[in-house]
Amino acid sequence: MAIPHAQFAKGEAGEGIIRLDGSWDAAHGDALERLVAEMGEAAAHHDGALVVILDRLVSLDTLGAYLVFRLCSRLAEAGRSVRLEGATESQKILIEEVSFAPPPAAGDRRSLAPAYDMLSDVGEAVVDAGRDLSNGVAFFGAVVAAFGRLLTGRTRLRIASVVTQLERVGLRSVPIIMLISFLVGAIIAQQSIFQLRTFGTVQFVADLLGILVLRELAVLLTAIMIAGRSGSSFTAELGSMKMREEVDALQTMGLDPLEVLVVPRILALMIALPLLTFLAAMAGIAGGAVVAFFYGGVSSDVFFSRLQNAIGLNTFMVGMIKAPFMALVIGLIACIEGFAVRGSAESLGSHTTASVVKSIFVVIVVDGMFAMFFAAINY
Repeated sequence: MAIPHAQFAKGEAGEGIIRLDGSWDAAHGDALERLVAEMGEAAAHHDGALVVILDRLVSLDTLGAYLVFRLCSRLAEAGRSVRLEGATESQKILIEEVSFAPPPAAGDRRSLAPAYDMLSDVGEAVVDAGRDLSNGVAFFGAVVAAFGRLLTGRTRLRIASVVTQLERVGLRSVPIIMLISFLVGAIIAQQSIFQLRTFGTVQFVADLLGILVLRELAVLLTAIMIAGRSGSSFTAELGSMKMREEVDALQTMGLDPLEVLVVPRILALMIALPLLTFLAAMAGIAGGAVVAFFYGGVSSDVFFSRLQNAIGLNTFMVGMIKAPFMALVIGLIACIEGFAVRGSAESLGSHTTASVVKSIFVVIVVDGMFAMFFAAINY
């Protein structure tokens, strides 16, 4: 390999000429660094244009090309006019490649343009939301197709799986849901009585509590608790199966994971949530009745008489109609997030958290849409 050299001289037209020769490669890295520094100092005292000539180079690798580019860029930054001559086509391409400047890091961009970074985060969130919506619609279509095959007899309903999920989702949730509904009903009754005393109409607490619990509160509380309790459980179970490749094993055996894992869970949720909503409504009204009797002095006869006059079948049915739809969205989101888990514990934890957050958000959105719909039809 030829020893690298560099020489600075003044041309006839007053230009400064830097002529490079020898092997500009990684084997002579230390020598090249010194040559670049020397040429930079020599050219610093020249006021005219500079020409870097490469026609005598024996070889040029990535390191040599980068040092040539660094020499030219430093001279250009100092206000000199610099041009390359004598380079072969391959040498030009290599120097152009090493001259590529990567974009600034995220931290630098924040310090320079925080508004740009904020808009970028908003854009990414919108794109992610659109992707989640698209995936959710596709998954919902696949689940509908699986239910269609079940109804047409092309696949069988796994009764044992449905019963198992009903026991886990429904029966085991009864104590905590009834307890919380009882306490929330009692709190609402106490606050209502405190305000109604100002107008001397304490007995109207039964009207307020009955309509609120039956139309909104019971189904919303139940759905949120099921999203946190059973939805996260579904995501963790399916995610663990995905990590251990059990889902792939089902497909290898010729079984559809939707029919084996998803349909029983969603069906159990759609059966259990209306039943739990009914129990939550009864517990909430019972809690309000207890507080009305001991705190507001409203007798049980007066309370339940007012309750009977205030509510109708439509008041009861509003909550019951909402429940299956909320169960459906909870089940879909939980299963989607479970199947999205990749092979790490961090992925499992993040998707389980996302399942609970998304389910609660969508449940509240669905409740608001139903509230506007029932108000529009005066039901």
